[in-house]
Amino acid sequence: MDKLKISGGQPLNGEVRISGAKNAALPTLCAALLSATPLVLHNRPQLNDVRTMETLLSQMGVKVSYHDGGVTLDAATIGWPLAPYELVKTMRASILALGPLLARCGEARVSMPGGCAIGLRPVDQHIKGLQAMGAVIDLEHGYIAAHASKLKGAHFTFDVVSVTGTENLLMAATLAEGVTVLDNAACEPEIVDLARCLTAMGAKIRGAGTPRIEIEGVAALHGAEHRIMPDRIESGTFLAAAAATRGEVVLRDADATILDSVLDVLRRAGARIETGQDTVVLRGKEVGKAFDLVTAPYPGFPTDMQAQMMALATCANGTSTLIETIFESRMMHVQELKRMGADIDVDGNTARVHGVSRLSGATVMATDLRASACLVIAGLMADGETTIDRIYHLDRGYEKIEEKLSGLGASIRRVSGVSSQKSEVRSQKSEVRSQKSEVRSQKSEVRSQKSEVRSQKPEARSQKPEARSQKSEARSDL
Repeated sequence: MDKLKISGGQPLNGEVRISGAKNAALPTLCAALLSATPLVLHNRPQLNDVRTMETLLSQMGVKVSYHDGGVTLDAATIGWPLAPYELVKTMRASILALGPLLARCGEARVSMPGGCAIGLRPVDQHIKGLQAMGAVIDLEHGYIAAHASKLKGAHFTFDVVSVTGTENLLMAATLAEGVTVLDNAACEPEIVDLARCLTAMGAKIRGAGTPRIEIEGVAALHGAEHRIMPDRIESGTFLAAAAATRGEVVLRDADATILDSVLDVLRRAGARIETGQDTVVLRGKEVGKAFDLVTAPYPGFPTDMQAQMMALATCANGTSTLIETIFESRMMHVQELKRMGADIDVDGNTARVHGVSRLSGATVMATDLRASACLVIAGLMADGETTIDRIYHLDRGYEKIEEKLSGLGASIRRVSGVSSQKSEVRSQKSEVRSQKSEVRSQKSEVRSQKSEVRSQKPEARSQKPEARSQKSEARSDL
């Protein structure tokens, strides 16, 4: 299993290009299922989750081909409207295939996503919404089995705000008969990006990015070209890392208009920030103030940035309070930060971070995608070397993160599982040699002691006649 080794204490400086957004790419890939003609996507992020989704679509019959920085998806024939457990268990976003398959093919069979490290994330909103549109859905043997000869437009209000639920119903409604209204819909920029792609394919959508979305169904969608939006969470992560190391970083191909809540907290922490059309510049020399934040659906502070900001807060002057309102188990990185010297108290969904003068490098374990990024930032801040285990989480959501950080001056390297094992074996062999040497030293000492004992025996024997002579002389005197 790969690891990251980071030697901290150096400020990040330079420019870094922001990749396409993972959370925009995944639903947009699924949108290809809605058209019998090719969908061309540009600015495709090179991530494990994206590759997994492309593998899933390929198994369904979609032809997937790659070009410079992009991918073409041809779903002229969908031979197998199934999302099997083997793929869904590695990536919960596979549920996004449900709506498009049902709308295009009239049937779909998708494995239930199961548990998640950071919370339950139920899919009941997806199911209720599709049932409101006329789908017959059964839950059998761990699968969602859905059927509908033709989806019908409906008015559906989400019980809770759901990003993937909104995306799923939005895609399904594009081919439904009549008008669909989604109330209490998620407003995330990734939904706006998906709506732009669907509109380019011929969909009729109003209100994307607001709590009410109206979709007028059409008979068919067609192929199109679409550029995936910049990743706002990757942008925020690099900005947090620059602030935490008191560096100066320029983001290229970024979109500051979707980063308002993150930029606000960074400014309160002391960062100086300037924004341009596709750039964000952060100067972190004056960073060090404590801050508070509460995660919330967009346009509130994103839950996907909570862990990274906690790393920044560990060395702030004073106490920062971070409240998590989206997921019930998103504080697992706290224990790993404590291993590095952080002073954090957790009470339910609230973390109080008492700033310390410094963190110290340690061996830590990543528990989820954003916790991994948090530990990377902590490693960049810390004195000494930090080793982060289980970094496969990082590869799900950050494109070539060690290369990008190295380009900013970080001392960071990936150690492959094989190399790590070899290093461990060498270390064990060295320890064995050391132990053998110690044993030989102990044996030599024993031999030396025996020799000393043997040398003392003749002296003892020579002393015995003298003792007898003295005894005899004593008797003679008597």
